[in-house]
Amino acid sequence: MGAEMTCELSVEASEGLSMSRCLWTFISAVCLLLLPAAAVADQAHNQRVARANQGTVSIVSGGIGGTYIRIATDLAAVLDEGENLRILPIAGKGSVQNIHDILYLKGIDVGIVQSDVLAYIKRERLHPGIADRIRYVTKLYNEEFHLVVRKEVESIDQLAGQKVNFGGKGSGSHMTASTIFEGLQLNVEPTNFDQALALEMLKKGEIAAVAYISGKPTPAFVDIKPSDGLRLMSVPYTDALQEAYLPSNFSETDYPGLVPSGQVVETVAVGAVMAVFNWGKGSFRYKKVERFIESFFSQLDEFQTAPRHKKWQEVNLSAVVPGWKRFPAADRWLKNNPKVASTNISLKAAFQQFLDKQTSANAGVKLSAAQREELFKQFVRWQQSQVQ
Repeated sequence: MGAEMTCELSVEASEGLSMSRCLWTFISAVCLLLLPAAAVADQAHNQRVARANQGTVSIVSGGIGGTYIRIATDLAAVLDEGENLRILPIAGKGSVQNIHDILYLKGIDVGIVQSDVLAYIKRERLHPGIADRIRYVTKLYNEEFHLVVRKEVESIDQLAGQKVNFGGKGSGSHMTASTIFEGLQLNVEPTNFDQALALEMLKKGEIAAVAYISGKPTPAFVDIKPSDGLRLMSVPYTDALQEAYLPSNFSETDYPGLVPSGQVVETVAVGAVMAVFNWGKGSFRYKKVERFIESFFSQLDEFQTAPRHKKWQEVNLSAVVPGWKRFPAADRWLKNNPKVASTNISLKAAFQQFLDKQTSANAGVKLSAAQREELFKQFVRWQQSQVQ
């Protein structure tokens, strides 16, 4: 009896083992049949990934409400070519952080920064060898220094010892505000709130002023009403500021709620620059930036009409940015398209003749380099208005 049961169990075990082997053989056969299809699917997916990344250019810009993000979204709208070229605007945290992101953050191709950021980084020794690692594509426009105060503040000197919001540490506003107040030899108590919160704190009297660097008119301030009790404070263009900044101003047209009718508020401005990493020629990233530059430069005129931001009208592709080196692909495009550069050279020559005549007619009147540059920009805008 025991021997018979043992025999039956052995037979059942043998049959079970045979069935298991058959099942595994069947599964293996199915997997082998499916393997080519899976490989094809993976290959197709990888090709789609490669096309998407090859055509996508990521631009780190500025915070919501600033001019940088508007410029980046204009680029996205005008240059869109589907998978061939897609601009991806990214909200940034200011010029110093944007340079850091260009250097180290994966996927960042272009950044919009202030022209004085390289000098600041060198002075603070934040990134060794920065001059060899970063290049510029073009200067974009000038950004104005906004200093918003309560109406009872009559002079910038009254801010001494008071709380003034410089914005987040590492932001362009913080960098420029620090430099300007130091240049004015005016000691204030910096705060680092985001601009929207700082503006509400200013309205409540919890801080004395808000400092903000952005191209006028910035959306952050256009909705302020006279009833809010705020105004823009004049910033004197002292000798200490002339090396790094240009003279500028605000009018009622820029900010109806911050500038009284018929008045002009003097301030200073700094250039906005399109910056890139110094990629090696022939590399994948170099070619991607090169394709972006060719598309952008060749369609500049489309940016200089409505509904694009009016700051585009200040862009001069051939403008040289002191202290910076141009990205080779941008330099080559300008050399291969001399009409763009010659147009600017002709304007410069005409403007120089105008200045020479004015200087001879007004002996003793001397203009600084910054003043000449600002007058030239006004001359260009006037010349464009005559053509239109």
